[in-house]
Amino acid sequence: MKIADSRFKPTFELELAELDLGRWPIAGIDEAGRGPWAGPVVTAAVILDPKNIPAGIDDSKALDEDGRDIIYRRIVESGAAIATGIADVERIDRDNILNATLWAMAEAVRALSAKPRLALVDGNRAPRLPCETRTIVKGDAKCLSIAAASIIAKVTRDRIMIALDREHPGYGFARHKGYGTPEHKDALASLGVCPIHRRSFKPVQLALGLADEVA
Repeated sequence: MKIADSRFKPTFELELAELDLGRWPIAGIDEAGRGPWAGPVVTAAVILDPKNIPAGIDDSKALDEDGRDIIYRRIVESGAAIATGIADVERIDRDNILNATLWAMAEAVRALSAKPRLALVDGNRAPRLPCETRTIVKGDAKCLSIAAASIIAKVTRDRIMIALDREHPGYGFARHKGYGTPEHKDALASLGVCPIHRRSFKPVQLALGLADEVA
């Protein structure tokens, strides 16, 4: 189980500086699942309680599955305001993955129980929100609120993919979560495309015979 290591950690310094200026609530926003060939993209918006910050929050990529589950529970039990937004495969294929992700981020913010005055978004593209918005490249490794959102989004999406594995057996979704692993590529070749595959993605188009392999 991996919860912490010795590298640089995300901090709550930015949020505390804004809190001192009277700007609160502040939401951290992140996504999980932009790259996979199958399944939804999931976003999360999290407003941490400054008086009850759970221990161990980190970029979700720095934690293993058990570690993420533990910190996920800590965040949920800490009294943080949490909401998710989910863009399904149909929306991804219709709008493209970037627009679907931005839509899901806006949905997550809209579903929060408290309306943020400032949203901190991982990356360099922000959704249209009814509040001030600030993008932070690699924000999940720098900002505690975004790191918390990365964990909520990742655990939520992993659980969705495990459930979808039962509906679409044989592809290995519970293991690779829809990402482009050799196992997934072999399953596409042997089983074909299933309803949760993203038909706008090149590997799926290749499996459907809608695109040519480029040497």
